[in-house]
Amino acid sequence: MSNALTGTEFKFQGQKSVYHGKVRDVYNINDDLMVMVATDRISAFDVILPKGIPFKGQVLNQIAASFLDATADIVPNWKLATPDPMVTVGLKCEGFRVEMIIRGYLTGSAWREYREGCRNLCGVTLPDGMRENERFPEPIITPTTKAEEGHDENISKEEIIARGLVSREDYEQMEKYTRALFQRGTEIAAAKGLILVDTKYEFGKRDGKVILIDEIHTPDSSRYFYADGYEEKFIKGEPQKQLSKEFVRQWLIEHDFMNRPGDTMPEITDAYAESVSDRYIELYEHITGTKFEKAACADIAGRIEQNVKNWLASR
Repeated sequence: MSNALTGTEFKFQGQKSVYHGKVRDVYNINDDLMVMVATDRISAFDVILPKGIPFKGQVLNQIAASFLDATADIVPNWKLATPDPMVTVGLKCEGFRVEMIIRGYLTGSAWREYREGCRNLCGVTLPDGMRENERFPEPIITPTTKAEEGHDENISKEEIIARGLVSREDYEQMEKYTRALFQRGTEIAAAKGLILVDTKYEFGKRDGKVILIDEIHTPDSSRYFYADGYEEKFIKGEPQKQLSKEFVRQWLIEHDFMNRPGDTMPEITDAYAESVSDRYIELYEHITGTKFEKAACADIAGRIEQNVKNWLASR
């Protein structure tokens, strides 16, 4: 689709390297700044889908930037500026090889494991008798390793510390920040008629300080339910109306794809890609309370390149 950006190969002044992630392309500028481009790529089950989603990158970048600003009083973060609707520029940090996942409800992959009999998730004991989409008495933290390739792996706090992935002091600081960020995100979502179900945070270190990096509270990193109707649907055992990437995972599951050996990726039609785009825009408008303004898409790469070059030149 012509209005979806699925890859970049920019050459900025001072550029030392570029990292192409599942969704973001990250440019290292003089080992001091990071230019993070939120592309329109979409991934699920640790695989990049073969078609981009129009305006997805803009949605992710603008939601993340908004929440980074709204939580800057809780934890220092990497963001310096957003020179383009699909770009955030910030401080280069040494990232921890762990993702901090926090869950307020039993759903998604946690529910799938629970349904198969799992009662200990990342060192957290789960009670018997829980139902899908049921709220935990208190949010639980279920970290994963951050894999360079392939699947992230569930891991406990004690394993993280024992393996030297993160020091105990840094991990406990990350844990404290994670709970405070989730509480703030929950409050903001509630004011918009949404439930922040679960999310992930990534942290790094710069000048000896733990810093919040990457995205925050986007539909790629978080799951939201509509508050209206939650109780009724839960009592009836009906699926919750949600705004997250989970609906893409469910669509893939229904088409017998979970990235298992032998699985075949189903065809992603233009119509389906547009419907996913509409869901992302819907979340943006709900969580921000503002109308989504689509950026010019005649030459997305050219627009981004010029905006970033102008910002870097102005420093």
